[in-house]
Amino acid sequence: MKDESSSLGRRARIHAALGDPARLAIVDALTLGDASPGEIAHALDMPTNLVAHHVKVLTGAGIVIRGRSEGDRRRTYLRLRPEALAALATPRLAGVGRVVFVCTHNSARSQLAAALWRQRAHGDVASAGTKPATRVHPRAVAVAHRHHLDLDPTGTAHVTEVVRRDDLVIAVCDNAHEELTGPIHRLHWSVPDPVRVDTDEAFEAAYADLADRVDRLAPAILPGGPR
Repeated sequence: MKDESSSLGRRARIHAALGDPARLAIVDALTLGDASPGEIAHALDMPTNLVAHHVKVLTGAGIVIRGRSEGDRRRTYLRLRPEALAALATPRLAGVGRVVFVCTHNSARSQLAAALWRQRAHGDVASAGTKPATRVHPRAVAVAHRHHLDLDPTGTAHVTEVVRRDDLVIAVCDNAHEELTGPIHRLHWSVPDPVRVDTDEAFEAAYADLADRVDRLAPAILPGGPR
């Protein structure tokens, strides 16, 4: 807990330092190369005393470091610390083995989420339902086909047949989230049920929502993120 609080404090300081447009412009200017404060002032049309103030804040937050020129020793160059910005990335979830997506009927959202995880993250994945249907919804099969997802139209299962204690269980519907019990490691994605609307547009919207969430979660679990 102490390490977590320390990490949060460090990230908060970085966020605060980047909360000023001028400081963010300086960071942008240093993203691809180093520069002296005078060069930054010229490039951004900013008074040198204001640059000095903002650089002090950025160095205090550990985002920028100063280095003396090996040529003219009177000159200082500013360099961005990419690892400081990397600290703002999604916090990692430790000890995650398999991911299991769960919805009520295991016929649409959980199936699409598992297929997306399989396609984009190549991680160990499964899906299940709290009240599984006998088959995957035809519109879910169709949207999977349109997006080249691997989806078995008959492959539904109950959570008790699938979920293990060390799984990361992700409920992709509100009903499943509220029905799940027990000491399981879980997340909740409140994705609207496309079956209620039962149109291609609703299933495409569910697919887009799940794809975005998969891409955001993968870096927190997998070293390389989505592939």
